[in-house]
Amino acid sequence: MKLENIKESMGSFWDNLAEGWRHLWQSASGALTQFKPGDKTDLPAPDSVDDLSWLPSHGWSMLGGDVFEDDDRLVVRLEVPGLEKEDLNIEIQDDALVVSGEKRFEQQATEGRWRVVQCAYGVFRRVVPLPVAVKADEARAHYKNGVLRVQLPKVVAGRRKPTPISVE
Repeated sequence: MKLENIKESMGSFWDNLAEGWRHLWQSASGALTQFKPGDKTDLPAPDSVDDLSWLPSHGWSMLGGDVFEDDDRLVVRLEVPGLEKEDLNIEIQDDALVVSGEKRFEQQATEGRWRVVQCAYGVFRRVVPLPVAVKADEARAHYKNGVLRVQLPKVVAGRRKPTPISVE
């Protein structure tokens, strides 16, 4: 194999890797959510955790979501496992759905050590931009099996249609 072929292969590898990172960043950046210790989080004592990568003051998690639109409504689905519905606060602020709450740490026993702590715990806030105006006072939310589903009726029924703009 010639040096030129090796350079070309490495260049292709780096281009593909960079494209993959860009795609991951664009598709997941909105879902990446920071968790901060709150009043009720009840994190374990630092001396009871052997996980060197665990930082009790900085937890991050992917709260993935989907936004579906039909003629009459938007439906937002968010994956927020490990909470009770009473732990969630849901609001419409400007053109966004804001979901916040607190995920509490549950102690397993009174004795023993935590070897790995990878889940995020604490207070969080996830903002989902809404592509159309909605009737906030008619919104309905359901939480089941770790998935929050919020149905938002549109202010104006029908899909937003592209409007061409001519260039002068």
